[in-house]
Amino acid sequence: MKKILFLLLAGICTLTGKAQHSYMSAPGVAVFYPAKYDASAHAPSPIFERELYPIGEVPADWKIRPVYSQAGNEQVVTLQVGEDVDLYGGGEVWGSLRRNGKTIEFWNMDNPYYSVDNGTHLYQSHPWVMGLRPDGSAFGIIADNTWRGKMTSDKEVVFTSAGPAFRVVVIEKESPQALMQALVDLTGNMELPPMWALGYQQCRFSYYPDSRVKEIADTLRYHKIPSDVIWMDIHYMDKFKIFTFDPKGFSNPKELNDYLHSKNFKSVYMIDPGIKVEKGFWLDDEGTEKDYWVRKADGTHYIGKVWPGPCHFPDFTRPEVRRWWSTLYVPFMAHGIDGVWNDMNEPAIGDGPEVSMPKDNIHRGGEGMAEGPHLRFHNVYGFNMVRASRDGLLLANPNKRPFVLSRSNFLGGHRYAATWTGDNKSSWEQFEASVPMSLTLGLSGQPFNGPDIGGFVGSTNANLLAHWTALGVYFPFVRNHTTENSVAQEPWAFDKQTLDICRTAINRRYRLMPYIYTLFEEASVNGMPVMRPAFMLDAKNPALRTEEKAFMLGGDLYIIPRWAPEVALPEGNWNILKLEDDDDGVQPYLAQRPGSIIPMANLYQNTTELCTDSLTLLVNPDAEGKAVGTLYEDARDGFEYRDGHFARYELKAETIGKQVNVSIRKVEGKDEAKPRVLRVGYVTDQKITYSPWTSGESVTMKVVKDKTDTLVLKGLKFVEPGKE
Repeated sequence: MKKILFLLLAGICTLTGKAQHSYMSAPGVAVFYPAKYDASAHAPSPIFERELYPIGEVPADWKIRPVYSQAGNEQVVTLQVGEDVDLYGGGEVWGSLRRNGKTIEFWNMDNPYYSVDNGTHLYQSHPWVMGLRPDGSAFGIIADNTWRGKMTSDKEVVFTSAGPAFRVVVIEKESPQALMQALVDLTGNMELPPMWALGYQQCRFSYYPDSRVKEIADTLRYHKIPSDVIWMDIHYMDKFKIFTFDPKGFSNPKELNDYLHSKNFKSVYMIDPGIKVEKGFWLDDEGTEKDYWVRKADGTHYIGKVWPGPCHFPDFTRPEVRRWWSTLYVPFMAHGIDGVWNDMNEPAIGDGPEVSMPKDNIHRGGEGMAEGPHLRFHNVYGFNMVRASRDGLLLANPNKRPFVLSRSNFLGGHRYAATWTGDNKSSWEQFEASVPMSLTLGLSGQPFNGPDIGGFVGSTNANLLAHWTALGVYFPFVRNHTTENSVAQEPWAFDKQTLDICRTAINRRYRLMPYIYTLFEEASVNGMPVMRPAFMLDAKNPALRTEEKAFMLGGDLYIIPRWAPEVALPEGNWNILKLEDDDDGVQPYLAQRPGSIIPMANLYQNTTELCTDSLTLLVNPDAEGKAVGTLYEDARDGFEYRDGHFARYELKAETIGKQVNVSIRKVEGKDEAKPRVLRVGYVTDQKITYSPWTSGESVTMKVVKDKTDTLVLKGLKFVEPGKE
């Protein structure tokens, strides 16, 4: 099949040798090829889950068309998009949410605290831009190109590439929601993660030895901080050699992981791509014997320095290397390891040019992928690594959903791994910048993402950690992580006040887990970000288009940081959820959408213990006294849900006279509807009024009146946290 595909693409190249070629591949999706298209330099595409085939001609009135040109040795594609559009996307980048007038470089780089080139290129590349017109319609542009390049976005979007001319895909849709659905239809669905991966996670570079790991786990439980994962950075290894364990500090990894499991923790271990050059090291010997390494231009094996010293690097473009790599995880995961962290996979190389490999290194490809230079494959090195890692986890545990976290990736890589925003800095500037960074990743097809809470590089302080944790629990990925030379930043590291603030925030995350898990299931189906920009509430409202401090968690919660008193407000009777009796002055305000119902669990300490037999249904009715919501439930791990073994519930509220009736009803799935004990939390601008706990599928309670019909920030307590 792949040979046929390659011949088809080569045929397009031949057909277009004299003229630009285009076609529609789906409703609202146009594909454009340059006049001289070299399929061998681009195919198969890592971006698209399946190849794009013609279904018809591009209409004569199609709005956005690429114009191909050349400037020196660079290929240039220019697309006129107009002066009245707002542009977003481009993946993991530093800067504002709105990308008009910005330039992004597509060249993955180990860029600690985003210090190089003003953060215009970081650890990942997403050659994608989305635009919103004044009428709320949306478009998206994909540059199907892995070679080093740039994107400048303004009244015209310009892509440049150091490689051969490439194809461009233009999507036209009626709304940003429809655009995200079209993007996921092209690039594939994110696998629904195991629920434990959505919990709070604790990490440091590094917890050493294994007794320290146990101490961290015990302390989390002692302080009653809900949590699910402890992470192992590189010091668990024997002299930083991957797939090994330090004989002194981690002599019995199975016993350690069994201990963590007994406390309802999962474990995630780091695996880097660099393999220490050492005769007698079985992994290096095997890869050398099989000739699995990236080569230099002269044909010899490339060696670059990383943590273990001189290292070889697997050539992940080769299918046989990816298959070999996946087999390495079978004995590794047998120690009771639950997830894998692929780091340093830009690839980052200490003694290489631009902290990476020489651009003329050779990757040999295979199965329809032609041999090519590192200049072509650099941006997808991490992408190819994590897809092999994911296959390895499935090989080791075929009945468990794999969890892989990656620092480096490419557009379409959400199919294989979650991501975090790299080695950020413990500063207020980078804390606040994490909001537009994560929003942009979500708009670029990567819904499972988040920053290192507290900051990785440098030392945080109590005030910063408190605010970062309080806001960070509403990001899709929630991990506290710092480097080895910084001060401790676990929730208890400073004082009781900071501990209490962090615990309250994490408690909120876990109580909202039924809602959050439902959002992840939605993201796995239609590509909607879990964390969303405000403009997705109303794409026609210009005030929401530049909002980058407040954001949406799903479609029903508006998260307003306590340091952001002048955010853009959505229209309607949004009400602030008052979840605690006392206000610590740090927790962000949570405003619930009118006409929505949010399912909330009782407090528990980890997702293993989560029980939804008792649910609180937070109801904020619309002007007609009605509200709706959704609850999705399954086994929380495994793949039975693919065969229909799940339950989707419709939540519904209706006001009749002076009473509101709230019900939960199963509407989809093979799993039986579980008996519930319910209470309603009726949300007003003053408080949440709770009904008694009631067994059954519905609750009726007296209506409580709002005093206002808009979201009002005046009178709420905001703070100036200080930017140390």
